[in-house]
Amino acid sequence: MRALVKTALGHGNLVIVDKEEPKAGKDEVKILVKYAGICGSDLHTYEGKYRVKVPVTLGHEFAGEVVEVGENVTDIHVGERVTSETTFYICGKCKYCKSKNYNLCKERKGLGTQQDGAFTKYIIANKNSIHKLPENVDYLSASITEALACAHHAVAKSSIKKNDVVVVLGPGPIGLLVAQIAKTFDTKVIITGLAKDRSRLDKAKELGIDVAVDIQNEDIKQTVEDLTDGYGADIVFECTGAPPSVNLGLDILTKQGEYVQVGIFPTTEILTDFEKIIQKELKVMGCRSQKPSDWEPSLKLMDQNLVNAKALVSHQFNITEWDKAYETIKKGDAIKVVLTVE
Repeated sequence: MRALVKTALGHGNLVIVDKEEPKAGKDEVKILVKYAGICGSDLHTYEGKYRVKVPVTLGHEFAGEVVEVGENVTDIHVGERVTSETTFYICGKCKYCKSKNYNLCKERKGLGTQQDGAFTKYIIANKNSIHKLPENVDYLSASITEALACAHHAVAKSSIKKNDVVVVLGPGPIGLLVAQIAKTFDTKVIITGLAKDRSRLDKAKELGIDVAVDIQNEDIKQTVEDLTDGYGADIVFECTGAPPSVNLGLDILTKQGEYVQVGIFPTTEILTDFEKIIQKELKVMGCRSQKPSDWEPSLKLMDQNLVNAKALVSHQFNITEWDKAYETIKKGDAIKVVLTVE
């Protein structure tokens, strides 16, 4: 079978390889991949900015049909429609595993990074990571479940409540998903972007987000003050990973507001205005990936039509068209891109 494989570290080295079709181990499930989403981390891996265990088939956002189960798998059956968490292996012994914070286990191995992922025809997943698709969630929507789970994880980190004014910095896929989840709490949501993000900001409005602001041509601070009687936003979700966005987020927060860092920065050292954190008594927290408790709520949000994940899919390419997919994303022409094999 064909697979899109990162063959060596560094920029590039992502090629189509003919691989032997895998078989399910005793605690594993073999899945025929219907759609696999391209994540920002896949781009970083391609560009040599994110280390993975090579060679490895990339892709960790996917949905498909079960075609084989291992001998110890009793509650998952051939023919069922499923998606899977990215976790393939954990130690099961550390305090993070015992509290089901698998995303923090230092021994964790993830699909598409340390274990072959979904940019291929068949993928092997751990039986404990499988989630069956609800009736109203199709394969294309389900391929966005991992991204939605990350967004759910971010929102769950906050103390969001009814009537809060929430600002989402960045109209990428995660930002658009965070904004949709925030709206389910009956909040006022503002999403920001740059002039080049016009189509994404328009998409946000289509999805019911209250205010979409082009910060290059509009005053986001004034917009926030107008909506909060000058107090500032209750919660800011930083979803861009752009260093200047940090201090913007801290600036527009109300006193005792909450700042959640979702985006991944290109460098480890970020200039941060700690004076605002101190004087405004802000709560600042990080957010890494997702964990098991984020998945069923995410599927439920799609099943109940509270989040429209499929609406974010702007382009589809075959895995053989990686270069075209990459160029489309880097040019800013896409919102969410998914890959297929056939």
